Amino acid sequence: MRSGDGGKRTGKHPGNPAPRATDAWLGGRRAVAEAVTAGVVLELVVARGSRSQPVAELVDRAAARGVPVVERTTDELDRLTPDHQGVVARVALPRELGESDLRKFAFGSEAVVVVLDGVTDPQNLGAAARSAEAAGAAMLVCRERRAAPVTPAAVRASAGALLHLPVVRVTNLTRALQTLQQRGFTVVGLDEHGPGIVGRNPAPEGPIALVVGAEGTGISRLVREHCDLLVALPMQGKVQSLNASAALAAALFAYVLPSRRGL
Repeated sequence: MRSGDGGKRTGKHPGNPAPRATDAWLGGRRAVAEAVTAGVVLELVVARGSRSQPVAELVDRAAARGVPVVERTTDELDRLTPDHQGVVARVALPRELGESDLRKFAFGSEAVVVVLDGVTDPQNLGAAARSAEAAGAAMLVCRERRAAPVTPAAVRASAGALLHLPVVRVTNLTRALQTLQQRGFTVVGLDEHGPGIVGRNPAPEGPIALVVGAEGTGISRLVREHCDLLVALPMQGKVQSLNASAALAAALFAYVLPSRRGL
């Protein structure tokens, strides 16, 4: 995995070892704070002379976990990753899961799995993961091809959610949906022409796999054909579409979560 926003290395610093294949430089206080919480920070680098309370708290939390903390100039942090807010962490990105993990994962009786079909922008991936994790989703399923990778930019856009949410990569999305159906999931596709309407029709009981496609193209034909239900968002304004992450958030919080017991 390459480091720096957008998956590109912005520069090496002689005082910091280059990340290994599974390591990456992650900037931004919120994302780094989540990385510390997730226990994946290998090294914390802070701007020399920084005395802000958020940075000091991050330093204390990292030190309490035995994470090495070093100071560097702002220019040196800029070379690691842009827009770092005075703090950069070298993190071990979580290992992505595969199709075999999908078959044996321990799901709860009301589990929610989010399936992304054709979302290729790391920022959208991160935003979608943030909505999914905030809604308590058990897993995020993505394609291996024609899909955004988990880059530092995606992790930052997720506000660190990608460090907590299991991500499964599959070669065949329709086969993955069939696997979920065999495990008792109802597969619901978010489609602008769907007969069901979010906010009017209740979501099915039991585990749900919610499928969201890319803005403009939506979910692909084969994936649509493997959905048990298709639902649409009730668009009321002149703009008739939302990006994938916004559509996902609306469907999760207005459709899926109200059907869960105890909410």
